[in-house]
Amino acid sequence: MTALQPNRMGCAEYRRSCRLIKRRNLLQIGVLGASGLSLADVLRSEAHANASQETRQNSIIILWMRGGPSQHETWDPKPDAPVEWRGYFDTTATNVPGIQICDFLPMSAGMMDKWSIIRSLHHQDAGHSAADQYCFTGYPNEGDPVTNTRPSCGSIVAEQLQHQNPRLPAYVMIPRNVPGTGPAYLGPTFQAFETKADPAIRGPFQIPNLALAKGLSLRRLDDRKSLLKDMDSVKLAVERTGEVDAVDRFQQRAWEIVTNPAARNAFDLDAEPAAIRERYGFMAPYKAPTPDRCGAPAWSQRFLLARRLVEAGVRLVTVDCRWWDTHVKGYESMRDGFLGRWDQAFTALLEDLEQRGLLESTMVLAWGEFGRTPRVNSTGGRDHYPHVFSAAMAGGGIQGGRVVGASDAKGAFPLDNPQGPPDVLATVYRHLGVNPNTHYLDNTGRPIATLPSGKPIVELF
Repeated sequence: MTALQPNRMGCAEYRRSCRLIKRRNLLQIGVLGASGLSLADVLRSEAHANASQETRQNSIIILWMRGGPSQHETWDPKPDAPVEWRGYFDTTATNVPGIQICDFLPMSAGMMDKWSIIRSLHHQDAGHSAADQYCFTGYPNEGDPVTNTRPSCGSIVAEQLQHQNPRLPAYVMIPRNVPGTGPAYLGPTFQAFETKADPAIRGPFQIPNLALAKGLSLRRLDDRKSLLKDMDSVKLAVERTGEVDAVDRFQQRAWEIVTNPAARNAFDLDAEPAAIRERYGFMAPYKAPTPDRCGAPAWSQRFLLARRLVEAGVRLVTVDCRWWDTHVKGYESMRDGFLGRWDQAFTALLEDLEQRGLLESTMVLAWGEFGRTPRVNSTGGRDHYPHVFSAAMAGGGIQGGRVVGASDAKGAFPLDNPQGPPDVLATVYRHLGVNPNTHYLDNTGRPIATLPSGKPIVELF
């Protein structure tokens, strides 16, 4: 461990920057003109007006921290363990007495009363894609870990709930699928609607999946006469080629979505005020300092798009927040790349949902496929470790300021109230109204339950 003694310089500067961000946001979005109305007041009024028109259906945002965030450097620090176990970060007290988290998450600490932690998650698979499968399906991996052998929770949601709002996809991936998120034997009809375009990249945000047939444009869609004329032309061309028989249900639904203003408006990220986009932060990609890092993308804007989608009525949105695979120089990668960006974007999302009256109907789940080894390795990083890890959850009736379960003194194994991926998914399904006992026929004709086991984590409520 003597080869790596990280410089703690930067902690004070980071905390000061968080305070500046807070003050700047209050100036930018706290007061609207001379009316004295806060943005939160306006958003609540809009939410109440919408609620009076129709009952809001429950949704979930999964913040998928692929690669495996370290439990020690996020939500389960071990300040009393030897340095080779606890690492080089300190802890910070939260606004809930008795709960401490990593000191590089001061904004999260300041609103601990809005979210809760599960510290006793565990399973047995240390491979990225195989563990992905388990967390998204509730089933241990069987066969090729990259291709789903069981339907993902998103595909289950699409199968059971898509009919409730055909104007929008029930299941969206930002920006694209990762291992574990596929439909398996449910078929392509229930695959995710991928944005493919990445909100993290500067410039106009345009969704390729919302592209129209050759000769059409979104501008022309606003002209009903032109649209009807174009539709007649498309219909005639399809009838002539016989392609109508080749259009499956997924493509038909995609066409219905692309011609619907509700969907186009939901994906219109550029319509967001600049002050709100800045509150989420980090609109430029981050280049990691170490060779084995793929970089910590500016997924903060992906969080904002997820909020727009659930506000419009999408039932399950998964945001790819990769790549938390900190084998080498984990201290530097977490300090300089991940934690500050996460802290700002995560708290912005919770604040935004609450101000818009969406937090009660929207559950937020932040987790990865496993944790990291409790002992720091020789390069200052931590390796794959499924035997204990943590998750953060908020909204959807979850009571903030709670800790479910505990790991042992070194953060190596569950000590109390162990939980597994099926329990997390059971919690998600209950919120959404998905029946976990529904059976589907797999490719061999066997009936397979939505979940093989698992119970909702009632301690969160």
